[in-house]
Parts: sequence; C-alpha cells; structure tokens
Amino acid sequence: MKSLSITGLILLAVSALLFYLTTDFTVGGITISHMMGMMAGVGIGLIIGGMVGYVSKGSALKAEEKRKEFKQLQKDKEELEKQAAEIAQREAQLQQQNQNPQI
Repeated sequence: MKSLSITGLILLAVSALLFYLTTDFTVGGITISHMMGMMAGVGIGLIIGGMVGYVSKGSALKAEEKRKEFKQLQKDKEELEKQAAEIAQREAQLQQQNQNPQI
C-alpha cells in the first residue's frame, strides 16, 4: 500500500509539473484538452485502484481462510492428543488389572 501511495504522489508531482510548463498556472491558459487529460487521469486512477483493491481483497480473503483452516487443524490435533492420552490411560489400567487379577 505504501508503494501505491508513493507512486500516486510521484504521478501527481509529474502532472503538476507538466501543467505548470504548459499553462504557467494561468486560468486563461487552461484549455479543453487540459480538462480531458484530468478526467482521463482520474479514470485511469480509478481503474487501477479498483484492480489493486480487488487483488488485495482476494489475497486477504485467502489468508483469512488459511488462518481459519490452521486454527481448525490445531483444534483437531488437540482433540486427537486428548483421545490418545485417554486410550493410553485405559491400556495402562487394563495391563494393571491383567497383572494383578483378583480371585
């Protein structure tokens, strides 16, 4: 996002420089071609901004999906470890009962 802002500021500075060189910032020097150029610049900026926003939102959604999946896998792992501990405990109890049978 920083690089996009820096690029926007550089392009704004270039456009201000070109505007200064062609009109000397006088109102009488502004022609219809300047207005068309500004509108075209805004349109291109909106198109590029929309594409960048779409891509960044898609990658953010994918990252969120991966985080959710990772949390679910961690929960599953904890449940399996608990089950394994319970099974080991039961086996140990069965072995003790088999070694010390009461008649």
